Amino acid sequence: MTIKKKYHIDIEIDRLTNSVQNTISGDSFATEVLEVEKADLKTITKTSGWLFDWKSEFKASDRKLYKLAIIGNPQIVQGLVSTSDYGDHFYLHLVESAPF
Repeated sequence: MTIKKKYHIDIEIDRLTNSVQNTISGDSFATEVLEVEKADLKTITKTSGWLFDWKSEFKASDRKLYKLAIIGNPQIVQGLVSTSDYGDHFYLHLVESAPF
């Protein structure tokens, strides 16, 4: 009998805002959530500092990937999330902020 391992998402939320905020200057930038496209995965790699294998998540047929981007600058990914829609609830598989 296989024992299922329970997972938890261990993230720190430093503050809740309606935007991305530059921690040095304090400048705020309005954001949007967009579906990840295959072209986005060229810069979302472990060698560029991302912790998770987002290419594998993208290929999973039961998952949707979304990115957080500054409005007008969708090519710079600020964060990623992987979700599944199970009809009566959504399951959050992974969440990660950009390595920068």
